[in-house]
Amino acid sequence: MHIQFVPDPDAKDVTVVIHGRPDDPAVARLQELLTPRPATITCYKRGVEFYLPLTEVLFIETEARQLQVHTATEIYTSKRTLHETLADLPHNFLQIAKSTVVNLDQIAAVNRSLSNCEVAFHRSHKQVFASRRNYKQLLERLDEMRNA
Repeated sequence: MHIQFVPDPDAKDVTVVIHGRPDDPAVARLQELLTPRPATITCYKRGVEFYLPLTEVLFIETEARQLQVHTATEIYTSKRTLHETLADLPHNFLQIAKSTVVNLDQIAAVNRSLSNCEVAFHRSHKQVFASRRNYKQLLERLDEMRNA
């Protein structure tokens, strides 16, 4: 990969052009990283609408056909589907099971046993389980973030 910066003192806006093959995973990753994402998520609790900063979200899960957004101390609901929500989340969120998306920045520990893979979070007693299918990708993304 080659990165080139062209200084332009007359530029009114930043323009990023990526030259590459459309099927190249590096191109897709750069597009994902450069696409602006919302900094909050709209949630509800007892009929009150909240705009939670994504940095406070530990994980998002579907429970009894209801989308639940978990912070360290609270559980909020959302009217959106998991698929819709995942499409709007930044690159530090990862789907680790069919009904669970985690904030990789909030993960404190990953404990793998013969029967499951438990994910624990900073400053919270809450935990979720990663599927065997998504376990390897979870470890790769955590390693990528820690070594960046």
